Amino acid sequence: MLLLAAAGWWVDVPYVLAVPVAALLAYWAFARLDLYMGIVLALVPLSINLSVLGLTSVGWYMPTEPMLFALLLLSCARWLSGERLDRTLWKHPVTWVILAGFLWMGLTILPSSHPVVSLKAWISRAWFMVAFYFLLAAWFQHSPKAQTRFLALLLVSMCVVVTYTIVRHAGHGFGKGAGHWVMKPFFKDHTSYGAVLAMLLPPAIAMVWRKHKTSLARVLWGFGVVWLSVGTVLSYTRAAWVSLAAVGALWAAMKLGVRLKPLLAASVVALGGLALSWDALVVQLERNNQDSSDNFTQHIESISNVSTDDSNLERLNRWSCALAMFEERPFWGWGPGTYQFEYAPFQTSTLRTHISTNNADLGNAHSEYLGPLAEQGILGLLAVLGLLVATLHLGFKLHRTLIDPERRAWAMGLFLGIMTYFVHGVLNNFLDTDKASAPFWGFLAILVVMDIRRSNAEEKTYELT
Repeated sequence: MLLLAAAGWWVDVPYVLAVPVAALLAYWAFARLDLYMGIVLALVPLSINLSVLGLTSVGWYMPTEPMLFALLLLSCARWLSGERLDRTLWKHPVTWVILAGFLWMGLTILPSSHPVVSLKAWISRAWFMVAFYFLLAAWFQHSPKAQTRFLALLLVSMCVVVTYTIVRHAGHGFGKGAGHWVMKPFFKDHTSYGAVLAMLLPPAIAMVWRKHKTSLARVLWGFGVVWLSVGTVLSYTRAAWVSLAAVGALWAAMKLGVRLKPLLAASVVALGGLALSWDALVVQLERNNQDSSDNFTQHIESISNVSTDDSNLERLNRWSCALAMFEERPFWGWGPGTYQFEYAPFQTSTLRTHISTNNADLGNAHSEYLGPLAEQGILGLLAVLGLLVATLHLGFKLHRTLIDPERRAWAMGLFLGIMTYFVHGVLNNFLDTDKASAPFWGFLAILVVMDIRRSNAEEKTYELT
């Protein structure tokens, strides 16, 4: 391998230098999966979508998605040869909900308006789920210390991206306009950047308060929290700010002893009241004409502006299209990944904005709930809501049943990190990217493993008594 690399360098073919690296990664994939996954996780925040740079039309994030695709093929081969994951993971309710949603997503490929596009979207979801949920869960079960290593790998690389972004942003006076694109090429825009920062903040804060850590480790985790917070503020991502405020309220409710069932009942009543008073609410919101601004106070006020803020108005346009698409195909939907190719005819002149387009090049439904509704029908939405309820149930159960304060705090950090994305998902959807999928599925995998270990401990205690 060294001779091959030297020969490539000598004849001015530098790409040959990648061959030894690829060979090492291939060896690790077979013999040291933990090292392979560690490299993938460290590269996730640093991966680059080559299509954004105009280098290729393939929208893969490099080098992580090819590595994940190879890992998917290897995992399928291992499972077909008889290797199995721990039965307790397969039997866990959260796993059943995940698999049910994935199965329905696969079935909707058949009547899809773009079957090839839908197949690609389904396979993409598969490599994210297999790597970041099933394989990480197996790693966490084998080595409990891998849980904090997983977060550390993501956090260190994310701090590198934050540093890069802040340095570029400083060159433009930290203005709001520049704040929308200075994180490129690592993130396509400030919304996905803010969503990942918000997800990482709660578990990073939980790590700072773990007393068994050394002083140096806690200082380093504290620095990570500060750096993520600075990045979140300077991202000008209103949805990220809202999601952090929402999970802060959720955490306060849990600390006060509020149970899940009353909370869900209150949420349903609130949503029902919102639906009944929707017209009056829109009239009130239309009185707000504060556009997004460099001033943080004014930027927060612009969150509810649906009269002049193009970003908010375009979301209403995309949501209206999603609902119209659902009305036309309520059961099967249009197929996974097809929204951006089908929504244009459903736009109305009253909802179109200055940034509206018919070219399928400026994002999708801007909702983790309405997107599946349009693409996978009513069962697609129910799959997302089912995962939300299952995650809420798991988080509340761990908060109530874990005895060790540090483990409970760690579980709450991970749970609140996931919940930031469920809140953020009302306004955006990023689970089709490696950057959001890694923390989302990884945090969920840790919570499931913690629940399995708690159940096993209870069974052993019962047997002893």
